[in-house]
Amino acid sequence: MDTNELDTAAVENWLAKALPDFQGPLEVEKFVGGQSNPTFLLKTPAREYVLRRKPPGVLLKSAHAVDREFRVQQALADSDVPVAKMYVLCEDDNVIGSAFYVMERIEGRNFDDPRLVDLSVSDRAKVFDQMNAVLAAIHSVDIDAAGLGDYGPQGNYFERQIGRWTKQYRQSETEAVPEMDQLMDWLADNIPEDDGKRTLVHGDFRLDNMLFAKDRTDCVAVLDWELSTIGHPYADLAGMIMQWQMPPGGAGRGLKGVDRAALGLPSDSEFIAAYCQRMGLAGIDRFGFYLAFCFFRMAAIIQGVKKRGLDGNASDPERAAQMGTYVPLFANAGLEAAKNGG
Repeated sequence: MDTNELDTAAVENWLAKALPDFQGPLEVEKFVGGQSNPTFLLKTPAREYVLRRKPPGVLLKSAHAVDREFRVQQALADSDVPVAKMYVLCEDDNVIGSAFYVMERIEGRNFDDPRLVDLSVSDRAKVFDQMNAVLAAIHSVDIDAAGLGDYGPQGNYFERQIGRWTKQYRQSETEAVPEMDQLMDWLADNIPEDDGKRTLVHGDFRLDNMLFAKDRTDCVAVLDWELSTIGHPYADLAGMIMQWQMPPGGAGRGLKGVDRAALGLPSDSEFIAAYCQRMGLAGIDRFGFYLAFCFFRMAAIIQGVKKRGLDGNASDPERAAQMGTYVPLFANAGLEAAKNGG
């Protein structure tokens, strides 16, 4: 089945039985953008919902785990981390061809460009500070009290992640990328000793995975928890810094070469210092390793997107092909981070 389509009748029939107070008729619209789990707006006369599903077709093992997305957001319902309300999870592939869940539709603003050109200087600073505060809130969740103690394995997070994403990359590899081979070798040889930090991590924490209030700078929901697990908090922090090292504009959505001070945006070091203050840290050693790791993981993810596009399973095949050209770029950036501070 095309990822742009959804069996509206099947969804409506299932929700009528599974979701109290649900009443059709149901209208469906697919949200544009995104390369992971296809996401749809469900409209009924009474209210609106959001549905996220696994893509149809053959997928990499452990990828697109909508059941984990559902579980973690449900666990965070009463925490300081803003998330949408979870309604119902369907793990029966027979309903629409793959697992899916339905959640609350939250009205808010979504920003793709971290330059935040449509906001005032003071509001830009507030949005970045809100990002910092929400990231600290995620890493401060009491995972045992939230029922997430078993949400990720014990042991060295980076060793586990490098092994996982190396395997995923090899399974989706379409041509040789020497820079990626070099980066994977360097990371495997330079993993820091486990310092015992073990928190909830989002896995893809960045501006465009957040919703902000329509008339304020408060974050009203953190989205796209597909890569979340129990792991090391520095991976999330480095992931944000990695994104900002990309070129500005639609493709990179970064801040490379931007005069941040003129725009009212913090520097990397200022953002890291604010995070450390919130978390009670004196600083972070060997940040280049964490940055290199994030470039590597993003390159592996993009390679998976490219492979799904070639296989006909991508949410947006044309964009998948375009994104695939960035694998060497991210690998090179990872090598540069390793050289400069790993």
